[in-house]
Amino acid sequence: MTSELTERKVITPPHRYRNNDKAVGVGNAFWDRSEQEGVAGIVAELDNGILRTGDGHEFVNFTCCSYLDLDSHPEVIEGAITALRRFGVLDHCIPRSRVQLPALLELESSLGELWGADVITAISAGVASAGLLPLIASGHLGNGTRPLMVFDKNCHVSMAGAKPACADETEVVTSGHHDMDQLEDFCRQYQRVCYVVDGADSLGGYAPVEQLAELQEKYGLLVYYDDSHSVSAFGERGMGYIRANNPIRDERTITIATLNKAFGTSGAAIVLDGYGKHSHRVIERFAGALSYSQPMNTAAVGASLASAEIHRGPELVALQGRLNANIALFDSLIDTEQAGSSYPIRVVPMNDETVIDAGRRVYQAGFYVSPVFFPIVARGTAGLRVMLRAGQTVEQIQRLCTVLTEVGAPAAKASP
Repeated sequence: MTSELTERKVITPPHRYRNNDKAVGVGNAFWDRSEQEGVAGIVAELDNGILRTGDGHEFVNFTCCSYLDLDSHPEVIEGAITALRRFGVLDHCIPRSRVQLPALLELESSLGELWGADVITAISAGVASAGLLPLIASGHLGNGTRPLMVFDKNCHVSMAGAKPACADETEVVTSGHHDMDQLEDFCRQYQRVCYVVDGADSLGGYAPVEQLAELQEKYGLLVYYDDSHSVSAFGERGMGYIRANNPIRDERTITIATLNKAFGTSGAAIVLDGYGKHSHRVIERFAGALSYSQPMNTAAVGASLASAEIHRGPELVALQGRLNANIALFDSLIDTEQAGSSYPIRVVPMNDETVIDAGRRVYQAGFYVSPVFFPIVARGTAGLRVMLRAGQTVEQIQRLCTVLTEVGAPAAKASP
């Protein structure tokens, strides 16, 4: 028996599109240390903007993506309750391609009018990407030509995770981060190219939209953006950075965005221009989990309808203004690579050896900022991720920045 077991085949993974051995093997040590130091795995209740753990420790969360604090807005909460009472069911569990409640269509119509596009909803941006990207790879969402799928090196894992599925349909490559020269070389070589990239990076910064638009005009490049971190926080009616800055509003641009962040609810929006009813049906029927029996639930739809109404009024402008003021205040006190941009995320530079201890000290002082390290970021670029929100007070930001300088953050340079 022993000899028979030793003769069985051992699998050597190709690691062409992902490498769990590397990610888990290196990254888990940092996660274990983070949990041991009390800056991961925290359980706390929220009360009027303050989090409180079971042992009574209170802190302000500066690592939360609800940039406008709409997730606790009374009208958003009431919208969820009203929808539940109206439709009488939390989750009508059947694929929408067979039977659906009118709630989803109402939301898609509302979001479409809000942003001037066709909108299809999904339960999450990750589910949307997992379903859409293989359809783009096979040419069934597009002009029928299988494109070279170019994934930006730093694109979010929710998109990068689709590489193996796309590779069963077409060629897949990984490009340098925002490397426009390399991307143009691909456009010269291939009939069709699709570039997969974050519109707003989870660690700060925007995609080079204007340069990409030039490639779209010149070569017909299809760009697939995930603009989750800027929708609602940026642009008229919260249309996001990409839609506010990209002149290419046709079938050459596909944008998705979660509704969980600044929009303040749950689910995701697929924002389309120039794709007709046939393409919509292909998405609903063949886009992986988008086709299964779990669309956005009724409470999420009701909350999103309420948030959409807030986006149509002056309150959104006021919230965006408060967020921008808080970003500017932080930048006046702490120096980061992201300083001066409208992006609500700042990464305070640290090194691998000190970042977790620094995060622990900040947490003990009453604030939570998440330590980020490989594979979340490239090796040697560890830091404390700070997320600014409209609801944070001037005093909270000033106190946080004082603590950050005490743990080694660089103070902002004085204006000349």
